[in-house]
Formats: sequence, C-alpha cells, structure tokens
Amino acid sequence: MTLILLLLIPLLAGLLCLAARTRMSWERLNLLAFALLVPLALKVGADVLKHGTVSALDGFLRADALSALAIGLTAFVALACAGYAVGYFRADARAGKITDAQLRRYYALTPLFVAVMLLVPLADNLGVMWVATEGSTLASVLLVTFYNQKTSFEAGWKYIMIGSIGISLALFGTIFTYYSAVGVLGTDTHNGMNWSALVGIAEKLDPKAMRLAFILVLLGYGTKAGLAPMHTWKPDAYAEAPVPTAALLGAGFINCAIYGIARFDVLAEKCLGHEFPGKLLTGFGIASILVAAPFVLTQRNFRRVLAYSSIDHAGIMVAALGFGGKLGALGATLHMLFHAVTKPLMFFCAGNVQQHFSTPYFWKVRGVIRSLPWTGGLFLMATLAVTGTPPFSIFQSEFTTLSAALAADRGWPAFLFIAGVVTIFAGFLVHMVKMNLGTPRHDAPSRATECPWKLGAMALVAVSVIALGFWLPAPLHQLVQQTARIIGGTP
Repeated sequence: MTLILLLLIPLLAGLLCLAARTRMSWERLNLLAFALLVPLALKVGADVLKHGTVSALDGFLRADALSALAIGLTAFVALACAGYAVGYFRADARAGKITDAQLRRYYALTPLFVAVMLLVPLADNLGVMWVATEGSTLASVLLVTFYNQKTSFEAGWKYIMIGSIGISLALFGTIFTYYSAVGVLGTDTHNGMNWSALVGIAEKLDPKAMRLAFILVLLGYGTKAGLAPMHTWKPDAYAEAPVPTAALLGAGFINCAIYGIARFDVLAEKCLGHEFPGKLLTGFGIASILVAAPFVLTQRNFRRVLAYSSIDHAGIMVAALGFGGKLGALGATLHMLFHAVTKPLMFFCAGNVQQHFSTPYFWKVRGVIRSLPWTGGLFLMATLAVTGTPPFSIFQSEFTTLSAALAADRGWPAFLFIAGVVTIFAGFLVHMVKMNLGTPRHDAPSRATECPWKLGAMALVAVSVIALGFWLPAPLHQLVQQTARIIGGTP
C-alpha cells in the first residue's frame, strides 16, 4: 500500500489544485502532499532494509535499496522546493511577473512531475520506467516555459526536441534488451521486461543485441541526465525555468536518469563483462566533466553555471559506474545521495539573488552578503559543498570515485577527473567570492528582510548538508551499502 500511496498522493494533489481557486489552497496542497511523501519514503527504506525488496500490484511496483534511495531523495527535494516555492512565487506575484493562471499551472503540474519521477524507481518493468521518464519530460517542459517569454519557449522547444530524441534512443535500447532475452525466456515472456527477471538471466542474454542496447540506453538516458555531448538543453532550461522547477530538474530528475543507466549497466556487465560498458561510461563521464569545466570558468550567468555544475556531477556519477568495482559502485551511490541533498541550496540562493537584484548576471551583482546576509553566507557554504571542499560530503564521494579509478588502474581518466574537478572548483570560487563578498555597485539594492518561507527551505537543506558532512545515520549507511551492492551486480 505504501508504494501505491507514493504515487496517488501527488497525483491527487495535482488534481485538487486544478479544482482549487486560491493561491493559499494551491500552496497548502503541495506542501501537504510533499510532506506526506517523506514519511512514506522513510517507511519504504525501512521495509527494504528489513525485507530486501517490497512490491505491490503483483510485482508491477517494486522497490529495492536503489529504488528506496531514489525515492527518498526525490521526496526530500520535492518538500524543500515546495517550501521555497511559496516565498519565491509570492515575490514574483508582488512584482507583477506572474498571473494566477500561471501559478495554478505550476501547482497542478509539479505534483504530476514528482509522481512520474517516483514511478521511475518504482517500476520493475523497464518499459514502464521508460514511459515514466518520458512522462516527466512532458510534465516538466510546461514548467520550463512557465514565464511565457520568448527565451522560455526557446528553452522549452530545445528541451523537448533534444529530450525526445534521447528518449527515443532509450526506447530502442529497451526493445533490444528485451530482444536479447527472447531466446532465454522461452514461453515465459510476460515478465520479459522486468528488471528483476532479467537480472537473473543476464549472463545468458544475446551479447550482440545487448551491446547495441546498452549504447542506445546510455545515449538516451544520458540525454536526460545531461551528459556531454547531449547536454545542450540544460543551460537554457535551468536558466529559464522557475527556480523550484530548476531545482527539481537539477537535484531530483537527474537521479532518475542515472538510475536508468545504472539498472541497464548491471544487465550489461553481467552479460558482457565490465570492459565494454565500463569504457563507455568512463568516456562519457570524463567528457562531461571536461566539457563543463571551461564553461564554468567563462560563464556570465549564475543560473547557467548551475546547469554546467549539474553536467559535471552527472559525469562524476557515470564515471564512477565506469570505473567499476566496489569503490566505483559506492562512489556513484554516495554522489547521488550527496549531490541531491546539496544542490537545491545552490538553486535557492541563486533564486534569491536574481529576485533581489533583478538580474542573473555575475557582473551586475556584487556584495550579496551585505544586502542578503543569510543568502550570501549560505551561497558561499553551498559553493564549497557542491564543489567537494572538505569536510562537506561531496568530497567523500569524489575521493571514493577517484580511488575507484586508481584501483582500476585508470591513470589517465583519474588525471583528467582531477583536472576537471579542480578547474570547476576554481571557477566557482572566483565567481561566487566576487558576487557575494565584492564591493557593492553604486546602484545596488538596499539591504532587505529575507522571506521566512525561503529561509525555512534553505535551512532544511543547509542543516542536511552540514550533518552529512560529519555523520551518515546508520539506516542510511545500510541503504547506501545495499544500493552499492546492487549497482555492483551483487544484490
């Protein structure tokens, strides 16, 4: 019943928002729905730790440790974004930037977006997982175009066109995966698309079909994750979408795409061995890090910098899968966890700065910490956290990933990994120090009282970021270990 409620609650909230007429009703429905998701996600995690897997609807919905981790992260990000959205959209409404119709569209579509994101890790059937991924694109593209500006529609078209091409490749990859299993399944084909069934016979899958399937899947779900060179939709979408939507894309939906890649990687490695999928994953992962680095150094728009940071982190997760071994699986799992918890704070701080200074450009913003003391301080902290500065948690996952590369004797990829990560750290530090600590411009806005709704959401994320830097709760540690074993092919 818990798995079913995870999907029904946000769907019901979206429908009720369509029927409701007031802004307060929309805000309360979203907050209530996403607040309810958190204990449900915790229950799924507890049940998985106790039983190994849980299922519903005769196995149509299924959750193991990897699923439970993705569900928990989605619920956390959704709740934080729901709280932040209240203050963010109230500020936009006061400024006359949005109408009630636009606001209603946001509050109706966002629960739908979250519901299909939750269906991705809950679906045992790889075809249903693909449908959920495509559904998330259809729900979120209308959120990307929320402001009804020319640039918003351009970003939306770019997102839907590139995303549709990518998801079409993922569909063909899914079909070829099924084809590779036809000869093994025999007459028992009704479960032929279920990951839980395929993983048990993966060694017997047709190698030629599986090679093609994995290439197509990596290109398809890699497009959704924003891996280079399929990343070009991200900077526009992240810059034009409302900040809560951009945070859901950058900290929540990215995990769904990496989740899909990880599921197929397990099948590919059992069928083909580690070398073929490992080289592909490592290549795309390192390429993404290296592509993001120069853009972070030269970017003038701080909303777009967050997109290139997301490309970098997607690359780190995929590279960790490519390096393989126990350390690679652990590095990918930890990075999925730590990035999802940390990244919303960057988006929230960027949103506060953009609304206060009425610009997303670095050169127009100086001395944030004097105008918005809480935002400026948290922005600097989030910058250090998201770039992997000790003692923040992302340093642990990046170090684990580097250790996996060295353990696998991948000298050059390890060197390029370090070069890319260090370059991105330097670029972020230069930009953020100037913006937050620099001398304010003569025309800078005066100091303002910061919104309690926004600060509450930022505090929730900031406390989690600081806590994870020093302490990983025992149940979460067990869930991470089980997830790493699944990714490593030993459930």
